[in-house]
Amino acid sequence: MNLTLPNLLSLYRLAAAPFLLVSAYVGSEAFFFFLFLSMLFSDALDGLLARILHQTSKLGARLDSYGDIATYLSTPVAVWWLWPEIIKDEMVYIVAAIVIYIFPAFFSFAKFGQLASYHTWITKLSAGLMSLGIIFLLFFHISTVFHIAIAFLIVEAVENIAITHILSEPKSDIRSFWDARISQK
Repeated sequence: MNLTLPNLLSLYRLAAAPFLLVSAYVGSEAFFFFLFLSMLFSDALDGLLARILHQTSKLGARLDSYGDIATYLSTPVAVWWLWPEIIKDEMVYIVAAIVIYIFPAFFSFAKFGQLASYHTWITKLSAGLMSLGIIFLLFFHISTVFHIAIAFLIVEAVENIAITHILSEPKSDIRSFWDARISQK
């Protein structure tokens, strides 16, 4: 395995996800927030560093996607253990976000037999908004940004499915639907 700094940051998210769950299970809000914020920070840094250090790779794109999955699927469970009232109040939005997040992965698995790692501009915007939405929800009990992030998640899912549909083989680091379309010509 190529243990570059960007890949290590993605691996960190994979390794931290079980500890995020443990911190919530034992009721440690402080450790949960530390892990959660450090996982978001590593997600923001890994791709940026990969491009700056010229260390982009298919492995790195996959590790980043797996780190995202670990973060975004462990977080609702952890929040449920720490703040069940938030889960109760936001259940429809949380379930929608999880389904919308997972659906393009199923589409990719059905077509290519593997997870897509497109990392489009919409994906980056959606991830940033979702992170801010979760932070606003947990720190300030304001759900508006989280709800807006879910709308962007829908746009991201549609774009990812459209990209998967037009590609003849899996590719990583596609910037947009138009980028994917041009690469097929």
